[in-house]
Amino acid sequence: MQQTATDWNENSGAQISIAYAGLELKDVITKDLGDSFRINFNDTLKDLEGYLGNQSILTIPDIVLIEVDKDEKCFHVVDRLRKNFLMNGIIIIMISTRKDKKLVQRAMQMKLHDFYTYPFDLSDLRERLNFLVKFKLIRPKLLELSQEVDITYNMPAGKRFLDLFISSMMLIGLSPIMLIVAILVKLDSKGPVFYKSKRVGTGYKVFDFYKFRSMRTDADQMLAQMAVTNNQYAAEEEGTTKSAFVKIKNDPRVTKLGNFLRNSSLDELPQLFNILRGDMSVVGNRPLPVYEAEMLTSNEWSMRFLGPAGLTGLWQISKRGKEDMSERERKKLDNFYAQKYSFWLDLKIIVGTVPALFQKEKV
Repeated sequence: MQQTATDWNENSGAQISIAYAGLELKDVITKDLGDSFRINFNDTLKDLEGYLGNQSILTIPDIVLIEVDKDEKCFHVVDRLRKNFLMNGIIIIMISTRKDKKLVQRAMQMKLHDFYTYPFDLSDLRERLNFLVKFKLIRPKLLELSQEVDITYNMPAGKRFLDLFISSMMLIGLSPIMLIVAILVKLDSKGPVFYKSKRVGTGYKVFDFYKFRSMRTDADQMLAQMAVTNNQYAAEEEGTTKSAFVKIKNDPRVTKLGNFLRNSSLDELPQLFNILRGDMSVVGNRPLPVYEAEMLTSNEWSMRFLGPAGLTGLWQISKRGKEDMSERERKKLDNFYAQKYSFWLDLKIIVGTVPALFQKEKV
């Protein structure tokens, strides 16, 4: 038997069982994955449900791989599967031959483990399947493992002193402006003055991140759809469904006052409290929302989290808001700073931040 599993995970796939539904891509899946996984093929969604209904807790497959049918009944099947306690936590992936953003949006809203549009690299799918099963097995141990990281970041005393000095002086000097902004936000639209979200900073530490609210109160609920249709960092390769960073172009969720606050960067002022608390530094890599950080776990890109998280950084002063800014370029800037940051580089970035504050691009 010819082994086609990826080198990093050779022989592991053969122990993974997949329940497959569909005919359109059956031959492709058989040819490329048949020797690497134990696959039970089902021609229709009804056949799949019948097969799964006959399984016990000991024979439930590791993965359900479903082709998107023309009537899109596959999504209803997923809903029914998730209501079955035996299927709780099962890995579900969909594949489609139709390049349709609405399908991707629906899959994201249902929080499927992944969605692929054919043609795509079968080796990528093979590696993804292996990873998802392994991740499911080790997930209960992640909290314990996160406390035993190989490399940790220790804030240099000089950098911390600079952070405390700058943030405290700015809070004292800008307190009247912050008070005025708070009043205007309250008068401009319904909702709280401050926006709080979970962000991932140094060493994957999660903390509460503060800004003046510049969006509608339902902005987070709208994100799943807009991350596909309006993302500046659109997927760069054919067949991919998502990019690591999300930056919305001409964001309709932003309020009238919010546009001014963002263009002047006044919405960022509450992060001075984050700096005082030690959650982040004045200069560093931007702390990311959890949904972005969880996509940057490869060895190549996780380096950005081994440096300080910051209010401003290389990205802000070099290419912030420019249309030619690719996702890979931004990652490289983050990695460069994590490796090369110094007191003098921080001073250079702080000086360069002032003209970068008044950006014209609406991103």
